Amino acid sequence: MITTELVFVRHGEAQCNADGLVGGPATCRGLTRLGYVQVEKAAARLSAEHRAQPFTALYAGPRLRLQQSGEILARALDLEALVEPGLDGPVHGAADGKPWHHVKTVANGGPQAHPDRPWAAGSDTWNGYLHRAEAFLHNLIVQHDGDRLLLAVHGETILAAHALLLGLGSMTESGFTVSHASITRWQHHLNRLGQRRWLLDRHNDTAHLSALPAGATP
Repeated sequence: MITTELVFVRHGEAQCNADGLVGGPATCRGLTRLGYVQVEKAAARLSAEHRAQPFTALYAGPRLRLQQSGEILARALDLEALVEPGLDGPVHGAADGKPWHHVKTVANGGPQAHPDRPWAAGSDTWNGYLHRAEAFLHNLIVQHDGDRLLLAVHGETILAAHALLLGLGSMTESGFTVSHASITRWQHHLNRLGQRRWLLDRHNDTAHLSALPAGATP
């Protein structure tokens, strides 16, 4: 029996993604036209599911691309999108708005390359971000025991969920691809013996994007 379910939708393509920029709060200009279409496709798929088995609540992180993704989902499912600061992505500090290739060159790698070292002045460390995100997700799961949650999030939040529920640590040597507007689903199962276990039902599901032009599902 499935008790609690978490369904994560990564935001659609954002302008900062298209421009190759670090998309912190100061730089995020929201979704591109393609990004809107991607999330609308995910929303249409989840709307049919919602009619059969309603979601309890819809949460979105605070950055503009997440709020816009949450609004698209909210309209399709007739739910209120609750903006939750705990679902924000990493703090980028002085890297906000700079080209990712420049930031990674100066830091000698991306955030995971040196997980206990900031990648820019005033930024998180990768382990610091994971610790904060995992703690928030743990508390959210406790708060919503028995519920079905839909969450519009960053790719890093999905990685934090995997790190938490699979016990993967920092994921510095390996990781997961998380495409724009992909669907990832975690289910908490209770078996006939009273044993509980989290199962990853699907990761990075982009079947709903198959009708988009080639190259439009990064």
